[in-house]
Amino acid sequence: MTAESWHNAAIALRLLALDPAGLGGAVIRMRASPDRDALLAAFTPTLPIRKLPVSISDEQLFGGIDLSATLLSSQVIENKSFFSGDCIAQIPMAERCPPALAAKLSQLADQSLTRGFLLLDEGIEPDERAPGPLADRCAFHLSPQGRKPSVPAGTPQSVPAGTTVKTADAILQLTLLATRFGIASLRAPTLALRTARAHARYMGRGHLTDADVEVAATLVYPHRATMIPEDMEDQESPPPPPSSDDCPRGDSQENDAFPDTDILVETVKSLLPADLLNGLVPAGTNRTSGGAGAGRKRSSNRRGRPLPSRPGRLDGTSRIDLIATLRAAAPWQPLRRQQQPDRTGLFIRPSDIRLKRYAEQSDRLLIFTVDASGSAAVSRLGEAKGAIELLLADAYASRDHVALISFRGTEAEILLPPTRSLVQTKRRLSALPGGGGTPLASGLKHALLLAQQSGAKGLTPTVILITDGRANIALDGQANRAQAGQDATTMATALRSTGTAALVIDMSNRPQPALQDLSRTLDAPYVALPRADAQRLSGAVHAALDS
Repeated sequence: MTAESWHNAAIALRLLALDPAGLGGAVIRMRASPDRDALLAAFTPTLPIRKLPVSISDEQLFGGIDLSATLLSSQVIENKSFFSGDCIAQIPMAERCPPALAAKLSQLADQSLTRGFLLLDEGIEPDERAPGPLADRCAFHLSPQGRKPSVPAGTPQSVPAGTTVKTADAILQLTLLATRFGIASLRAPTLALRTARAHARYMGRGHLTDADVEVAATLVYPHRATMIPEDMEDQESPPPPPSSDDCPRGDSQENDAFPDTDILVETVKSLLPADLLNGLVPAGTNRTSGGAGAGRKRSSNRRGRPLPSRPGRLDGTSRIDLIATLRAAAPWQPLRRQQQPDRTGLFIRPSDIRLKRYAEQSDRLLIFTVDASGSAAVSRLGEAKGAIELLLADAYASRDHVALISFRGTEAEILLPPTRSLVQTKRRLSALPGGGGTPLASGLKHALLLAQQSGAKGLTPTVILITDGRANIALDGQANRAQAGQDATTMATALRSTGTAALVIDMSNRPQPALQDLSRTLDAPYVALPRADAQRLSGAVHAALDS
């Protein structure tokens, strides 16, 4: 399998070199290594290869105003776009390509303004992949396994010629095969047909054969499959072909030349990646995926992903978009020059000013607010410790921070400031005390203050309240159950008014109506988990946060 994957990769790149525009490109999912360098070195198309960074601006991609030349000549002078000259765009770290850039490149490809892509996917996790719109427009997805073989692969003698196939038969065959593997995109059979034609040209033939169709199916379909075809053994066998006396001789020859679909199905199934087989579902089944997720998106005027500029006034804090400003002022230059003929240079009005905008996605902070009161505090705190440690294991991947607030006795305290350090977390949790009353209002107050502080620092807070009873200690520290309930409702209302997300976990033996009312006040999900262990608690948190 290792040698075969390298052989298919070599064949795919040689076919892509023959027709890069027609085949769209290739996704190469490999980490940077000498083997990948050797694979890319064997790719020798007639067109030049240019690197397209994922941070490219719209002016560089589509062309824009040359600011220096425009200021010197007092005329609008534009730069050339990235694809003004025919080239193959190589995108390093394609798994980091922003969706907006992927959409723009896909639009350029649909308008036939590009000549092919090389998407170098260096992702490690399953969800770290090249953007789907671009990958769908590339014929090949290459992921060679193991080390590169020392024997050269992809020689022209490696595939026999086979039987001649008419183009109409090849189209029908590839379309039916795509249907059996659950491939809904019409690009797949189109790219497969172009791959078959490129392979025939590569082999020095002027016509298609069943070998060309088989190679095209094995190179284009495996990574696009969404289901495993069922075996055809139980299905009714097709009727026998008509005899030569009942139909013209030309039709009989055409049926004899039609390749067998089942053979191609087994060939493509044998090349499906192992991780893809684990994720395949039967046809007609819906599946959803979730993750820990990051914080909310927010607008910024200093950093983040660039957004379209907006009209505005200079206030000393926003950054001016010079290119957009000149583009807005350019159409008015002749009229303004007529109004002020004695003045030279560009005429910029306040209405022409365009300000830069950015969107950044903040990290999320999980604020565990744990009830440490009562005789069962030891078991509940142990569950909270285990849940936090389980969530911290994914903190680096999901960029989540964790904080811990404990409330017992007469007030709450912050035992663990926001952190992603697993060592520091275990050290702080080991000395977590318990016992006393239930100052729920104080716990919510500390959570509110920590949420406001973390929000000011750029984090997106989420409060996770873990308790098993009603509040019995008021904010003033007095044992007054009625006042404690009112204070808890007041603090929950204040927390909700800030827009902070929350989650209420009831760990009592029976669901408590008071906690259900509190969850409605917080506008937060309510989860009843009696006798929950760390694994169940962690799973409930993930399920509630991902919903």
